[in-house]
Amino acid sequence: MTACIYAIATCDTKGRELAFVAEAIRRAGGQVKTVDVGTQADPTVAADLPREVVAACHTLGSEHVLRQHDRGTAVTAMSEALVALLSRHHAQGAVAGVIGLGGTGGTALIAPAMRALPIGLPKLLVSTVASGNTSPYIGSCDITLMPSVVDVSGINRVSQQVLANAAHAIVGMVAHRRQIANEKPAVAMTMFGVTTPCVTAVRQRLEADGNDVLVFHATGTGGQALEKLVESGLVNSVIDVTTTEVADEIVGGIFPAGPARFDAILATGVPYVLSLGAVDMVNFGALQTVPAEFRNRTLQVHNAQITLMRTTAEENRQIARWIAHKLNRSTAPLILLIPEGGVSALDAPGQPFWDPQADAALFAELEATIQVTAARQLRRLPMHINDPAFANALVTAYQELCTRPLQSQLSD
Repeated sequence: MTACIYAIATCDTKGRELAFVAEAIRRAGGQVKTVDVGTQADPTVAADLPREVVAACHTLGSEHVLRQHDRGTAVTAMSEALVALLSRHHAQGAVAGVIGLGGTGGTALIAPAMRALPIGLPKLLVSTVASGNTSPYIGSCDITLMPSVVDVSGINRVSQQVLANAAHAIVGMVAHRRQIANEKPAVAMTMFGVTTPCVTAVRQRLEADGNDVLVFHATGTGGQALEKLVESGLVNSVIDVTTTEVADEIVGGIFPAGPARFDAILATGVPYVLSLGAVDMVNFGALQTVPAEFRNRTLQVHNAQITLMRTTAEENRQIARWIAHKLNRSTAPLILLIPEGGVSALDAPGQPFWDPQADAALFAELEATIQVTAARQLRRLPMHINDPAFANALVTAYQELCTRPLQSQLSD
């Protein structure tokens, strides 16, 4: 099957614009297949994959998508159908890249299908909302957003230039997509500024041993991007040093882990070593943005845009239970290392977040709630997270999992 660029829009409102983009792709030497995801009026142009074909991919059938009277419900159903269609066609080797056109509704409809595709597959979305807060559309995926400048409504002196640029861009992405050599094992790691010494030491050891190390900033989207790469098969193992996103998830900070954190790692069963880096802190914006109920807590201005708050013993117990609930579902081997001497650069004697009682509550709750087995291990070490000896322990645990015989890996 010849792979094509899938060009997607609602052909009842964006049919002419979709046809313009498809023709520009052909003129640039690309092969294109148009997809209609309209749900309201009749299409103004015929698509290679009509809306009925897309809608039929929904688990509840095409009528569930096309017979909806409420526009919002119809758009949501069509989006779900598009996810299924693109995922299926990609698995069949038919999708070389994807380009979408949309306003607010079209962007919300098309973006989930793009997010469902693997990292590295070219994805470009021309949108009226391609500025401001775009995280609801992009998530942790590698979607390229291009502002339409004017509305995607007609072909005029502005839109024809923007749409032509978009068409040429997706053709270039597809034609010159780089094939990555995967000879080196890929190891994903998480880092914060306050765990940098640890992560740097581990990274240097792993790179010296011939690994390709990918470091993610633990800012919510960083952890989600890591899991997306694991899910896509682009990462072979994970050393999750910095699980601070869980603290923001529990307490309400600006870098939350999200409810699915750890899920892809555990589901794929890749070798998994983790620790408790920076779970002593919750992240907020500038000092004046810290919620009123937290103003009297221990705060540390990290920079003009970020204020850190020390977690309490009770918050640490909640964090521990959240982590344990996830890890107790694991079926593949994992090792959790607890640094008893402190979990961040600020959590050390003489530093503003040093609170041995709060740390003790975290460690004790983990020991009480994690169901330790031969495959699911918890180890307490009398070291600070940034001690060189702790970095060595992380590497040793990683090597242990990577060399464990398959029979013991499958036992639980």
